Amino acid sequence: MSPAAIRWPITTKSLGAAVLDLIAFDADDTLWENERYYRDGRDLFFRLLSKYPVDSDVDSFVHEVEIRNLEYYGYGAVGFILSLIEAADTLTAGRFSSGDTAALIAHLKRMLSAEVELLEGAREVVTQVAESHRLILITKGDLRHQRTKVDNSGLAQCFERIEIVSEKNAEVYRGILAACGVSPEGFLMVGNSVRSDVLPVLEAGGWALYVPNELTWAHETLEDLPAEDSHFIEAASLADVPALIAEIEADQRD
Repeated sequence: MSPAAIRWPITTKSLGAAVLDLIAFDADDTLWENERYYRDGRDLFFRLLSKYPVDSDVDSFVHEVEIRNLEYYGYGAVGFILSLIEAADTLTAGRFSSGDTAALIAHLKRMLSAEVELLEGAREVVTQVAESHRLILITKGDLRHQRTKVDNSGLAQCFERIEIVSEKNAEVYRGILAACGVSPEGFLMVGNSVRSDVLPVLEAGGWALYVPNELTWAHETLEDLPAEDSHFIEAASLADVPALIAEIEADQRD
């Protein structure tokens, strides 16, 4: 599946002799808040569900519904809330009220209209790296919602290309690199998801710079990190990214 691309023109400039030809940043929970709104939605769901007699492992069931529905809705707020409504209807045997459903839909609208809250240091880091490297943004989710967040972030002008994709896997990364005319060994991905920003990039032959965020969806986290892979780097915080990029390039020049 080819990724959907949204492109903004940037001024052509000399970027010097960078070893890494292209650096990509993830968006949600790497550059701005995202998972917090989902956790608020889950909290609302459990408060609403507490009014009904439910004899089931609700957490596990809701997660199963979310993962199953990725095939139909993809990633994003709309699919998330639709999955909560489906789970509530099933768990309550159809007794989940229209008023409670409306409360979940109202939360969806709050998610879709929320202001973009950049994470600490995001603007400074992206701006600094953009001075010396070609940058692109790779994010997955609902096309309209993600585009709105990118537009409202104030960071769009830092990226020569915006990729909003339905999935992040090695095939998608290879397609993006081919479109950008970059070989995998000259590509670095910066992100908070081991499943989406690390493992498929390593599989495609690129570099992965992992920036952990405690507010990361369970589906995107894995217990085992590829610590033995020489192309994997873990940062303590987003602020460390420019220095780590410089270290990677210095090591590659030696």
